[in-house]
Parts: sequence; structure tokens; C-alpha cells
Amino acid sequence: MRGFTDDERDRIRDGLVETGRELFTQYGLKKTTIAELTEPVGIAPSTFYQFFDSKEELYAEILERESEEIVGPIMANSFESTDDPEEAIRRFLRLLLDEIESNPLLRHVLVDGTAHEYVARGTEAEKRAEREDELAQILPYVERWQEQGKIGDTDPTVVASVIRAAVFITLHQDDIGEDLYLDTRNLMIDAVAAGLSDL
Repeated sequence: MRGFTDDERDRIRDGLVETGRELFTQYGLKKTTIAELTEPVGIAPSTFYQFFDSKEELYAEILERESEEIVGPIMANSFESTDDPEEAIRRFLRLLLDEIESNPLLRHVLVDGTAHEYVARGTEAEKRAEREDELAQILPYVERWQEQGKIGDTDPTVVASVIRAAVFITLHQDDIGEDLYLDTRNLMIDAVAAGLSDL
């Protein structure tokens, strides 16, 4: 079996990530085959496993890269752009929900159900670690606001968890109804931002 140079490995890995992003967005994780992932990159299906142990591992890397691309700008334009907790929380939730609702991959993952089948595969320890990572992005800001006396002394992890939980409204668009979703979402954001800042 022919080996690959480092440059070839990087090119193939990046190609698999790009192809996977397109196919997972269009068809989802379950319906995308290994052959469909490898054909555009010019490798055999069996060679896929030199780069990723499974489709799920490729999927996880794609989501991680996607997250890295969007989190920085969202944080910069919310928590890092104002010292007002209410405005920071409002901006964060609006920006993140706007991204989820307009980004085809994230929409497919979170809104159209792929997240449920993907999350179900994770162990309890993996789910806990992912939740803790998400909370860790918000916690420093909550703790700073508490130190500055801008919000009350409720457990900062619980405050961060409420902010995180508000994002899950996007999973319930169908339950809420298309005619009510946007107004419901925006009022919920305002209520969460105002409520947490008044603790």
C-alpha cells in the first residue's frame, strides 16, 4: 500500500472535510456513504480509514472546525463588545441563533434532527465534557459581571447554563409554529437577557 507524503495527507484530509461538509449538509450523516466521501478526493473507500476511524469521527471534526469559525466572531460581537450583561446576553443569543438558522450545516445538525442521532452515539462522559466546554466559554463573563456587582450571586454555572439552554429553542421551531417562531424567539431572548441581568 502506497504511503502519502505529509502534504498529500493534509490535502486529502482537508478534501474529506470539505466533501463531508457538503454531503452531510445535503444528505445527513446516515445517508452519506464512504464512497461518496472519497470519490471527489481521489482515494479508494478503504483508504478513508487511514484518515478517520469512521464517518462519525469525520463529522465531529467538521463540526469542530465549523464551531471554531463562528464562535470567535460571535463572542467578539457580544460578550467582548459591551460591559452591559443584558446587552451582551441579548447579542450573543441573537447572533448564535441567527447563525444556526442560516448556516445550512448547523441547521441540518440541530434543527433537522441529525444532532439527535449524533449525540445519541456519545458516551455520558463525552456529553458531559462537551457541555462543560460550552459552559466554559460563557462562565468567565458571568463571573466577571458578578465580581463587578452587575448581576446577582446565583451560581455562575447555572447562569451560564440558562444562556446555553436558551439556544435550544431552535430545536422547537415546528412545535412553536412558523407564524409564531420569530416573535417567540426574540421575546424569549429579551426575557432571558433582562431576567439574568436583574438577578
